[in-house]
Formats: sequence, C-alpha cells, structure tokens
Amino acid sequence: MNIINGKEISASIRAEIKAEAEKMTVKPGLAVILVGSDPASQVYVRNKNKACEEVGFYSEMYTLPEETSMEELLGLIDQLNQSPQIHGILVQLPLPKHLDEEKVILAINPEKDVDAFHPVNVGKIMIGNHSFLPCTPAGVMELLSRSGIDVTGKECVVIGRSNIVGKPQAMLLLHANGTVTVCHSRTKNLTEICSRADILVSAIGKAKFVTPDMVKEGAVVIDVGINRDENGKLCGDVDFENVAPKTSFITPVPGGVGPMTITMLMKNTLTAAKNIENK
Repeated sequence: MNIINGKEISASIRAEIKAEAEKMTVKPGLAVILVGSDPASQVYVRNKNKACEEVGFYSEMYTLPEETSMEELLGLIDQLNQSPQIHGILVQLPLPKHLDEEKVILAINPEKDVDAFHPVNVGKIMIGNHSFLPCTPAGVMELLSRSGIDVTGKECVVIGRSNIVGKPQAMLLLHANGTVTVCHSRTKNLTEICSRADILVSAIGKAKFVTPDMVKEGAVVIDVGINRDENGKLCGDVDFENVAPKTSFITPVPGGVGPMTITMLMKNTLTAAKNIENK
C-alpha cells in the first residue's frame, strides 16, 4: 500500500508554476471575491492569497459584506473582466441566499473563469477541448499521473455527481481512457459496483462512508471528501484505517487531494495569463 502524498506533489507543481511565471512578460493575476463572512470560505480565500504569493502571482482580494446586492457584485465582476492585470476571476461559493449563483458564474468572462464553472468551459471539458479544468478533478488526475497510475482500460468508479467534482471527474477519467461508472444516492448495489473498481474516487462528503467491503484488493482509492468524524477530527469519505491495507494506492485526508485544489487554481491562472498574452 502506497500513500499518495498530496503535499509533496502539490509543492513540486507549485515550483514548476513559479518557474514558468518568472519567464513571462506579464505577471499572472488572480482576483478572488468573497461575499459574507462564512468562516470556511475565509480560510480558503486566505490560502488562495498565500498560494499566489508563493508562486509569484499578482492578486486582488475583495471581501464584500453579506448584504451586497446583485448589481454591486456584477459591477465588480465586469470591472475585473476589463482589467488587464487580472487573468483569473474566482467568486467563492456558496454565496448568500439572495444572490443568484448561476447569474454570477455567467457574468465571468469564460477566458478568466479559472474555476471552470462557466457553461462554455463545462462544454469544452465535455468534448475534451479545454483551456481550464475544475480544480479538484484536475488535482486528482495529477495525483494519479505523478504516482505512475495509468487510467487506460481501468474500471473507474466515481461516487458523487456534483457539477464541481463528480461529473467533471467522470469526464476526465473517460478522456484518460478509463471505463467509468458514476454512482450517487439512488444507485442500487453500490457496494457491488464499487468493489469492481480498479480506481475508486469518492466525492460525497460523508465521513468514513467507504468501508473495506466496497474496495477491491489492490484498488487505487482517491478520497475527495473533507468531513469531521464523531470526535470532531478531520477525515475523508473513506474509512482510511480499515480500507488502506486493501489498496495499492490511497490518498489521506488531510494531505491528499486537498493541497492539490488550490495548486490547480494557480495552474489555471497561469494558463489564462498565457492565453491572454498569446492573443
């Protein structure tokens, strides 16, 4: 059993990004918008800011009050769409209830949509002709490739069908020539389907949901979940202690997929800056 170290892989990718950014005539720029005071979102935003500093990017952080109107938010996005210093725009989700997430995503110029949530970018991922990939699924693919795991011909099972992780993850595994099954809350025979997987990706947000009987001997298990267990300790979707001995490779929580998400955001911002520079 090999533990996939997301911190180490993430650090080496960040070093590559920094080296590439230093060669560019334009400094890649990222703008992050946070509306309201959700504590988890505040942590993410601080981490994004730190990552920008680490790879030598220019960054702008906007913390807007909870009661910000749709008009004000769209006005700021429009301003950032026009800004030559900004190559990537990210609006931290979830937004306060009175704001329309769909309209906000649509307002971001697809060329600056480094979260890859805009329907134009989602469509490009579907056909395999993309500039950006959603950060978490892209991070999973990097973990696999840098651990020497070839997806070609493998039976891949994704648990979860969210637009942010599950669906794009399934598409990326398919583009890598995997044979993909997507499972969700209505799936029958979940244990049986999961136990056939050569590569099992869990992204449902339920603590220790994946148990040893769901995992084939020698499988690769990627845990995207971030949860708290009964003692308030950080854990994933996978019952790590009991599942790990059955696997060939497994990601821990924390320190597996987590560090990769912000690193892939940096990679998308670098790509956006290059695309705009090369126009």
